Amino acid sequence: MSDPIATALTQYLQQQQVSYHLLPHQRPATSIEDAAQQRGIRPAQMVKCILLRDMSDRYVLACAPGDRSVDPKKVRALFGYRRMTCVDKAEVAAITGYEIGTVTPLLLKTNMPIVFDSTLLSESWVTISSGNLMAGLKLELKSLLSLCQPQLAAICRELGDL
Repeated sequence: MSDPIATALTQYLQQQQVSYHLLPHQRPATSIEDAAQQRGIRPAQMVKCILLRDMSDRYVLACAPGDRSVDPKKVRALFGYRRMTCVDKAEVAAITGYEIGTVTPLLLKTNMPIVFDSTLLSESWVTISSGNLMAGLKLELKSLLSLCQPQLAAICRELGDL
């Protein structure tokens, strides 16, 4: 595949012989809804990645459908960690290797557990960031699961919860 937007992630997928489709954006996305609209998909088909840290500086990458919110208390309970909070935006790139808005569960700079909300299993394919604000990648969910080997659990807030 010769992509107009080549990143370390697209090169990795090619090396792993994983089929994907590049979904270019007309402009950098400003929100999940904007990215979904530009990609021509539903927000639920996007894998949103939230970097969490506990009080002992242990990290977890929590991944959820784009239209759902991660509940840090559920992630904390899953791993038996003390209080978990979202990592400050200024620190995300140093920890993950990705700028805010481009974090994916693949090729992370720091080794950490990855957990996917089990509702993602209702999709046969999903989109993730390409590592570039100007494009997403569409791939089969089973390929993504095979590559990043996440734990699967109910980590999202219930619909209607604040």
